Amino acid sequence: MKIRTSGILLHPTALPGRFGMGDLGSGAYRFADLLAEMGQQYWQILPINPTDARHGHSPYYSGSAFAGDPLWISPELLAREGWIAASDLDDVPDFPEERIVFKKARAFKDRVMEKAFVKFRKGRQKEAVVQFVRETPWLSDFTLFRVLSRLYGEPWSGWPAPIRDRDPEALKAARRRFQTAIQKEVFLQYLFFRQWRALKNHCNRMGVQLLGDMPIYLPFHSADVWSHPDLFKLTPEKEPLAVSGVPPDYFSRTGQLWGHPVYDWNMLGKNHFDWWIRRMAHNLTLFDRIRIDHFRGWLAYWEVPAHAETAIDGKWVPAPGDRLLETLSRRFSFLPLVAEDLGTITPDVRETMAKYDLPGMRLLLFAFGEDFPHGAFLPHNHIRNCVVYTGTHDNNTVRGWFETEAGDPERKNLIAYIGHTPKPDAIHWELIRLAMGSVADTAIIPLQDILGLGATARMNLPAQSTGNWRWRAPESLLPPDAADRFTEMTRHFGRAPR
Repeated sequence: MKIRTSGILLHPTALPGRFGMGDLGSGAYRFADLLAEMGQQYWQILPINPTDARHGHSPYYSGSAFAGDPLWISPELLAREGWIAASDLDDVPDFPEERIVFKKARAFKDRVMEKAFVKFRKGRQKEAVVQFVRETPWLSDFTLFRVLSRLYGEPWSGWPAPIRDRDPEALKAARRRFQTAIQKEVFLQYLFFRQWRALKNHCNRMGVQLLGDMPIYLPFHSADVWSHPDLFKLTPEKEPLAVSGVPPDYFSRTGQLWGHPVYDWNMLGKNHFDWWIRRMAHNLTLFDRIRIDHFRGWLAYWEVPAHAETAIDGKWVPAPGDRLLETLSRRFSFLPLVAEDLGTITPDVRETMAKYDLPGMRLLLFAFGEDFPHGAFLPHNHIRNCVVYTGTHDNNTVRGWFETEAGDPERKNLIAYIGHTPKPDAIHWELIRLAMGSVADTAIIPLQDILGLGATARMNLPAQSTGNWRWRAPESLLPPDAADRFTEMTRHFGRAPR
């Protein structure tokens, strides 16, 4: 990220469309084309892995580090490719345009996918799927895990002992018994990655790069923890010994108790970080750049006793992030990472980022607090090798922050900084201008902020388990006046392609 660029943060589930939620169909291509027309060179998204209702459909709480979310498969593209009949889309339910109702969207897409699977079972593209299986080593464990999860529920530590402990004969018998259900899971992954790679190729042809997101942790009930229990801190009974979180911070006075099992870094090191290498290699085929969520956890992580009710009683435990990055740097000639370095950041984190030339993040919503005017988030304190945001998926929108969250001192600091009192309905343009004018090589703006939306358009409220991830963009995506204004800023601040 050594040239001046900019982009927009929009998770694909928030795209407009007919089928209850955004997917990899025409809405995604339309947004990619809009980005190119506006001179944007990055489309930043959140994790693409499968989500589920029990955990609020959070993209940061997935049952796999490798699989894609079948909910993103486009019925429109399935009809175009002959997997389903065009008439199968004549009776699409009435979906809300402004919010995702995941249960309703999943029910509709399940019916569509079943029809496509019936055609596949009759022999369509079987050779291509066989080739996909050969090239996808994680697929066998993931698809079996999905089927067993529906049969036995969660967590996997409560499954029958032979299955829980991965007895080879028991796994072989399960694969025979559930052959058809497993085959369907394989087929869905095939469709997802076929559509995903087509979209990525289109974006790249248009000069748009995909900035993906890699969550550092996985939930206990995941295919990866079940298939690699030795890589996580578990008890002899294969229950979590310690779980993840962060200490008290801006978002919560009691910290955040994420609840993922923490890694056994000693074992990962003994295996020469093979699992992380495979995970990174996989993601580098899907994205042009990768944001490492909670990068801090590669150097030290907040470990909380497994049965604690809050994160307060946790402790910092060192992790071998420098060795991991050294190993990854030897394995990959180019390591296009962005370090999410928000929160409590210690000198060793800064030193490691500098050593491997990793850009960090600067959030303008954090710029006008108690450390004003000396804080690192203020534009005059930015460095070139960073990515500046107005806010991220975990923050309020700029307008929502100004109207409902910012205290009087923050407002006064903001007014002093920009030199005038902004109107609430124009505050988003003030912060977008600060971001675009920053010395930071890359500026990323959430679509909600370009639209000037309030708090109801917020994507996620950390520490709140329900009601998140449901916002959807309007059908127009961006009104012409907003698109033109943002395009002008992109050119005027030297961020457009030359």
